[in-house]
Amino acid sequence: MSNSNLSYLFLLLLLPLPLLLILYLLVRPRPVKIPIKNRHVFITGGSSGIGLALAHQAASEGARVSILARSLDKLEQAKQAIQLSTGIDVAVFAADVRDYDAVSKAIGEADPIDVLIVNQGVFVPQELEKQELDEVKFMIDVNLMGSFHMIKAALPSIKNNRTDRGPASIALMSSQAGQVGIYGYTAYSASKFGLRGLAEALQQEVIADDIHVSLIFPPDTDTPGLVEENKLRPQLTSIIAASSGAMKADEVAKITFSGIKSGSFIIPCNFEGRLLSIATAGLAPQRSYLMAFVEIVAAGIARFAALCFQWNWYGSIEKWHKQNRKKWIHTSGM
Repeated sequence: MSNSNLSYLFLLLLLPLPLLLILYLLVRPRPVKIPIKNRHVFITGGSSGIGLALAHQAASEGARVSILARSLDKLEQAKQAIQLSTGIDVAVFAADVRDYDAVSKAIGEADPIDVLIVNQGVFVPQELEKQELDEVKFMIDVNLMGSFHMIKAALPSIKNNRTDRGPASIALMSSQAGQVGIYGYTAYSASKFGLRGLAEALQQEVIADDIHVSLIFPPDTDTPGLVEENKLRPQLTSIIAASSGAMKADEVAKITFSGIKSGSFIIPCNFEGRLLSIATAGLAPQRSYLMAFVEIVAAGIARFAALCFQWNWYGSIEKWHKQNRKKWIHTSGM
C-alpha cells in the first residue's frame, strides 16, 4: 500500500474522533451507576410473568423486594416461590393500579423506594373497528393511567432523603408495540406509546432529585399472558408478530436490571429492539456517548431496515386481504 493510501486510511480512522469527543461532552443526563443490592425494589404486576421474573432477579441480586398486584392469592404464591429460590422474604401488596387511593395506601405501608418498576400491563388484541370501547378503556386505564397513579403515589417515597440514599430509578415496562404500531394492537400500542411521552417529560422533572427514568421495550415474552393473547390475536397480527421472536421472562428481567443499573433511558431486549431503538431515538435522552455515536452513524441504515420491515408487513396485509377476497368470492358463488 502506498504512503498516499496509508494517509487516507489514517485520516478516515481519525474522522470519528472529533464527533466522539463532542458527544462525550454533549450527552445528557450524565452517566450514572444505580446499585440494586441492599436497596428497596418495588415492582408492580409482580405476581406473574415478567414482573415475577423481575422480583426473582432483584432478590437474587440482594435487594429488598416488594411486589404489587390485584390478586392476594397469586401474590402469596409468588412470595413463596421467590423465598424458595432465593431465601429472600418479599413484601406483598394487593391493589388495583386503576385505583389511586389503593395504590397510595400500599405505597404508604411500604419502605421508602429506591427502584420503582412499573410493570403492570393488559392486552386484548383486536382491530379497532371490532373492539369494544370498554376493552380500549381497560388497556388505557391499566397500562397508562395505572402508571401515572403508581409514579405519582411513589414519588414522595422515592424523593425522601434522596441525597443520603444515592441515585434512584423509575423504570416503565413498555413493549416493542410502544416503538412501532402493529396490526391489531391499536389500543395497546396507544397505551404503550404514551409511556414514552410520560418518561421523557418525567426524566426532566426528576433529574435534579437524582432519579433516573428507564423505558424497557421487550418483544413477545413467554408468559401466561402471551398464551391467552395468542388465543385472541387476529390472524394478521400473528403473521406480522412472527418477524420478532419471543423471549423468556428471565432474559427480559436480566436485561432490564442491567439497563437500570447503568441508568439507560431506553432498554431494548433483542436485536430487533436495538434497531427499533436506533430508528426511533428522536429526542430521547442518551447517557452513553458511544451509543449516541452509533445512533448518529446508523440512523440511515436503521431507517432503511425499518422500511424493509414495513414492506414485509404491508405485503403480508395485502396478500392476506387478497386471499380472503378470493375465498369470499368462491364461497358466495360469484
